[in-house]
Amino acid sequence: MLKLRIINLKDCKRKINFISNVEFILRYISYFCEMKAMIFAAGLGTRLRPITNDRPKALVALAGKSFLQRSIEFVGQYGYKDIIINIHHFGEKVIEHLERNNNFGVNITISDERDELLDTGGGLKKAQHFLEDSDHFLLFNVDILTDVKLDELLALHQKNNAMATLAVRRRTSSRYLLFDQNMCLDGWRNVKTGVYKFSSNKPGRVSPYAFSGVHILNPKIFSQINEEGKFSIIDLYLRLAQKNKILAFDHSDSLWMDLGTHEKLDTAKELLYNL
Repeated sequence: MLKLRIINLKDCKRKINFISNVEFILRYISYFCEMKAMIFAAGLGTRLRPITNDRPKALVALAGKSFLQRSIEFVGQYGYKDIIINIHHFGEKVIEHLERNNNFGVNITISDERDELLDTGGGLKKAQHFLEDSDHFLLFNVDILTDVKLDELLALHQKNNAMATLAVRRRTSSRYLLFDQNMCLDGWRNVKTGVYKFSSNKPGRVSPYAFSGVHILNPKIFSQINEEGKFSIIDLYLRLAQKNKILAFDHSDSLWMDLGTHEKLDTAKELLYNL
């Protein structure tokens, strides 16, 4: 259920008179509602060693703020203030970081994967109890820096009544999601290994896009998850795309950076310091 703040109804009516498009409506609603999100923060951060020898990847600092703080603050500005965070590597340090900073002003629930790392699909399934009663929910990778417009992502998702809507970009990557002419997911490609996976038996013309680690889902997805234990959410999407809308949201014109390596982290630091 959405948690609503008390607002001045007369002020609401005056402002609603000026609403002219769906994106503005969603932005306005999200300001007053606490929507649900999951931040994937359980990764080992092996590519960031030795920094992650004594801390989780989520607590690596970028310009004075941890990856986790930046993620919470970014999704929070769009109204996602009821958040579940999965933990694994140095999970207790994530909990301490949140407690020390009063959860950065949002509601936090922990999904504890310290006994077993479940990957993105398994992590999502473990968080079902928290996410399943919402109208929609956001999934967000902790190790990215972006200014993707989450209100526009949500607008596309709801307009098309999709099962999932994935933020993607035209960029160089070792792995691509493949979308048909209607921007519906139809496959996946690993450039390094040459492996292809397709959702349809007779794939047609497809276009490659790199996934951004940001997606909005319909909670009905939980009734269609039959995988157990550790599994990838991409494999889940490829299976569900046979009968469900798994859409692309192209945000190639916005900022997006992977923070998972020392080189990329240094590039992000330089960008932020020069703003």
